[in-house]
Amino acid sequence: MGTIFLEANGEPFNAFGASHIIALLIYFAGVAVFLSLAKKILNNPAAYNMIRWSLFTILILSEVSYQTYTALNGIWSLREHLFLHLCGIAGITVAIALINHNKRLIQITFFIGLIPSFLALVTPELPFDFPHYRYLKFFIHHMTISWTSIFLVVSSHVTITFKSFLKTYGYLLIYAVLIGFLVNPLLGSNYLYLSHTPTASTPLDLLGTGTWYYVRLILLAFAVFFVQYVIYRLVTRQKFDR
Repeated sequence: MGTIFLEANGEPFNAFGASHIIALLIYFAGVAVFLSLAKKILNNPAAYNMIRWSLFTILILSEVSYQTYTALNGIWSLREHLFLHLCGIAGITVAIALINHNKRLIQITFFIGLIPSFLALVTPELPFDFPHYRYLKFFIHHMTISWTSIFLVVSSHVTITFKSFLKTYGYLLIYAVLIGFLVNPLLGSNYLYLSHTPTASTPLDLLGTGTWYYVRLILLAFAVFFVQYVIYRLVTRQKFDR
């Protein structure tokens, strides 16, 4: 059993193999549960708090265990293991939002945590398959980020507005500039995939190279955020708005 925590052990991850498909099915089942039980969650404080703190605990344990794992396996580095990717930042904002219910954080997390985490689940940059720790951590962590993004919206009545969409997109552009022009050159890293595309095959491979890669990446981020806003307006019941 201990071998699942060793970096040198494990079957290579097989994209859209059985373990990948099962993980995606679990993810969609979780989304369906949160959406279908939204009213019951709102009307049951005990259930709300149980879900809230369970999600928070999973988020914290995922990040702490991963940092511990990389350190114990001697692979931790500033250039790869800081939580500066979009899902890493979402993991922080969503955990804080679970504690303080900050409206702005919930809106930001909705955009950077919901579909971005789902896209990571569809095209994971992952070395090992089930039951390796890296597989379990990746899927559990990203599922939880995405699920919590939904949970925070349906359980807090926070409205996702067009203004919040534009503000969050603006924050992302500012963050991307800081990462792209300061952090990545300083550390030799690839946070936000601004230095090059991921090693795994992802839709980012279709964006080309050079200047056009950045232009298309900016447009892709805008499109993803806009789609999230449109979906929210279509499927969220007015009773959850204020």
